[in-house]
Amino acid sequence: MLPTLNGRIQTRIFMLVVMGGLITLVITPVLPGDPDYAMTYTVLATVLVLGILWELVYHGLMQWRWEKDWPTLFGLLNAINEGLLVWVLLELGVVPGLDSGVPLSTFLVMFLVIWVSIWIWTNGPMRIFNVRWRFFGGRLV
Repeated sequence: MLPTLNGRIQTRIFMLVVMGGLITLVITPVLPGDPDYAMTYTVLATVLVLGILWELVYHGLMQWRWEKDWPTLFGLLNAINEGLLVWVLLELGVVPGLDSGVPLSTFLVMFLVIWVSIWIWTNGPMRIFNVRWRFFGGRLV
């Protein structure tokens, strides 16, 4: 049994804010293209907001599946959908807070490092340390 839609959204927010925020803090100085923190955290915030919308889309699509769930690999491959959408919006200049474009190399390294790190954590150690997360959407009762 997987977390409820609400639990998945809360997990996504928590993981992107905490783990994604810490990773962004560490990798920004070494990213290609010499980005500043304003740029990288704006990209992270964009991924967060669009990710919440993606969760709604994924939830709707899962209703067509018999087991109402994705195979774990689909969670990793969703990086393609989400990354492409964020990149297109960045290229179109519709992301508020960014005066200039984000270099593709900067975006790819940042996005993939954060995505893979969070995916590994939520599909590995987090399931061990937070057993209740997997049942009843994380509720205690």
